[in-house]
Amino acid sequence: MSNEPGASGGTGVVYVVDDDESMRVAVGMLLRSVGLRVEAFASAQEFLAHELGDAPSCLILDVRLKGQSGLAVQEQIAAGRIPIPIVFMTAHGDIAMSVKAMKAGATDFLAKPFRDQDMLDAVTSALERDAARRAADQSSADLRRRYDTLTPREREVMALVVRGLMNKQIAGEMGLSEITVKIHRGQAMKKMGSRSLADFVLKAEALGMTSGALS
Repeated sequence: MSNEPGASGGTGVVYVVDDDESMRVAVGMLLRSVGLRVEAFASAQEFLAHELGDAPSCLILDVRLKGQSGLAVQEQIAAGRIPIPIVFMTAHGDIAMSVKAMKAGATDFLAKPFRDQDMLDAVTSALERDAARRAADQSSADLRRRYDTLTPREREVMALVVRGLMNKQIAGEMGLSEITVKIHRGQAMKKMGSRSLADFVLKAEALGMTSGALS
């Protein structure tokens, strides 16, 4: 594998795929100069076989690679459900190619030779996008874990609260006493980490309860 050594600092990982060694070195030096970690590959196959790290990351991908186009690699990444932002670079780009890449989800498209600041701005934006996605995924996973701790009764009460029913109405719907409903609701809110009814409802909506996605 042709990975250039990475720097120890920085909070993001930038993967660079380009069959031009001088370009890999130049981009790597630029990104390391601002504290980013860089892992570079001479081919898409090397990158696709590599296990990605558990940190915000992005991919700088050359459009024209030996034996395979960067756009084809983009399709492979999408098919593999690899959620990584892609910044394309090319010396042979045209409007149609860049439009296709952007429509397929690329975050930026830089024509060589590009200004250093343009590359840094594109990478910063891509890393911020991936960090936001990871935070959203983590939040969603945390909500799901909390929801999984609820008892069947607590889930039922939660679903009825989301529908806008008051405790008395929920009691009638479930055939329980109002005090029992209050206990179930209180336990459910505690397990969901909600200090207010509004937050409780928002978390339920984030889980998709309003659309009947959860039982």
